[in-house]
This record gives sequence, structure tokens and C-alpha cells, in this order.
Amino acid sequence: MFEAIRQQLRDHKAVIDEIELSLAATVAAAVTVLEEAFARGNKLLIMGNGGSAADAQHFAAEIIGRFKLERPALPAIALTTDSSILTALGNDYGFDAVFSRQVEGLAAHGDVVFGISTSGNSPNVKAALEKAQAKGCTTIALLGRDGGSIKELADIPLIVPSFDTPRIQEGHITIIHIICDLLEKRLFAGRS
Repeated sequence: MFEAIRQQLRDHKAVIDEIELSLAATVAAAVTVLEEAFARGNKLLIMGNGGSAADAQHFAAEIIGRFKLERPALPAIALTTDSSILTALGNDYGFDAVFSRQVEGLAAHGDVVFGISTSGNSPNVKAALEKAQAKGCTTIALLGRDGGSIKELADIPLIVPSFDTPRIQEGHITIIHIICDLLEKRLFAGRS
């Protein structure tokens, strides 16, 4: 059993090492886009399904609350949290529209719409990013595998280089934490 645990940790480290090598510049670009959007008074809308829904909520909580620094709240909304909206939209329009309809109603020109999909092919995330682009939002996608069909809709695709869903999810939360840390440091330098 101990060797199996060690192998899991080695696999995790290999993905994190690959993120360091291949995604550092793209993560920096995402931080810059978010920094500029918040400085203009725009907001962040985040979505995903299953574990990615939990990541969207975690991300929004870090942005509105705090990551490490005591600072003013920043505007972020996880589109995964309102059960009445999700069930009404799912019932009336179909599950593929649960995020795009919210983007239609909540997003403004200049906002950042951030989709999370381990496969890169989630139809509801894809539809929301299409709607976001039509509204003049910047799109960022946190993806896995080869980026799937969503990578083409993202102004900034962040593709974790793995085909193993748990490793992709671990890469996603690591990237989210890096983004939160850098945003706080850049927007609120000098606070502790």
C-alpha cells in the first residue's frame, strides 16, 4: 500500500512539474486579465460541473473573502450555487443552458467568464463561454486532457497536461490558488 501512495504522489508531482514548465506564462496572463478587470470595476463569473463546480465555488469564495491578505472584497460569482436558478433553467431550457442563461443575465462587457472542465468538452460550459464572447467578456478556461472543444472558445486556455481526472483536478486547484495569491499581491500590495 505504501508504494501505491508514493506512486500517487509521484504522479501528482509530475503533473505539477509539467504545469510549472508549460503553463507559468499562461497563468501570468490570466492573472493580468483578472487584475485589469477588477481594477476597471468588472466582475468574475465562474462555472463547472461536479468537482469543477466545487472548484468554482472555492475560487469565488477566495476572491470575495480573502486568500491570505485582509483586503476589500472583489466581485466574483459562482454560477453553480443557486439551486432554484439551476433547476428552473435545467427544466425550462435543458441542462446545457444552466450557465449560458446566467451569463446572459449577469455578465457585462469587460467581465471575465471562467469555465472549468476536466474533459474540455462540457456542453454547458462551452455554451456559456460562447455567450460570454458575444457579450464582450474575456474568457478563461481551466481544462484538462487536450483542452477539448472548449480550448477554442477561451481567450486564455489553461490546459493541465494530463488524461487522469484526479491529477487534472489537483492541477486546477493549484492554479486557482496561484491566481488568488498573485491577484492579492498585485492588487493589494503592502497589506498583511
